[in-house]
Amino acid sequence: MFNTSHTPNTNRSVLATLRTLIPDRDIENFDEAKRIAEHQAAKLLTLHGITTWPVPVEMIIDQLPKIRIEYCEQPVSGATFWNGTEWVIQLNRYENKARQRFSLAHEYKHIIDHGRAQQLYGSKSAPQSSKHAESVADYFAACLLMPKVLLKRAFFSGIQKPSELAQLFGVSPTAIAIRLEQTGITERAPRCRTSGSRWMPRVAAQAFSAQPIHA
Repeated sequence: MFNTSHTPNTNRSVLATLRTLIPDRDIENFDEAKRIAEHQAAKLLTLHGITTWPVPVEMIIDQLPKIRIEYCEQPVSGATFWNGTEWVIQLNRYENKARQRFSLAHEYKHIIDHGRAQQLYGSKSAPQSSKHAESVADYFAACLLMPKVLLKRAFFSGIQKPSELAQLFGVSPTAIAIRLEQTGITERAPRCRTSGSRWMPRVAAQAFSAQPIHA
């Protein structure tokens, strides 16, 4: 659901709002960078009044000022650059919709990080800097497209097959499987497990009920 009554006030840009969630200091470690990304994703959802699936990431980003989305022939899933007047997010036109949605959210995180990347991930010369930036962008995309509260709501309502959840959230089954484990909703079965099920719920279904997305 996209609630137009929650359209952000243009007097304060969405981008500026999300950047204020980055502390004015060097980030201590990778885990803190991930927590910041999760807060930014939750804030973006709150600003747009998103309370159900699938998250309309194309609509959210396409309506932002000075951002243009292009679908191109390119060897990578996504790329982002400033052309002097606006941000351009290029997506691989030949990839499926689920992949494009994830890449779009991933690339938007790079825009949020612009000017703060060294503060978040360390100097570009640091061995892990680029790797951490890419991993956190993936994490942001997962948090935005598969919010923990909504994923729990769907999972414990009985929709538990990764393929069904993937269709519901507009992402790939692989992304759903990773996110289920990432959020603690499920955990990988031990190697000796004989059941055909790969995933196991970690908490009782009745422990969860519908909650606001920002909870």
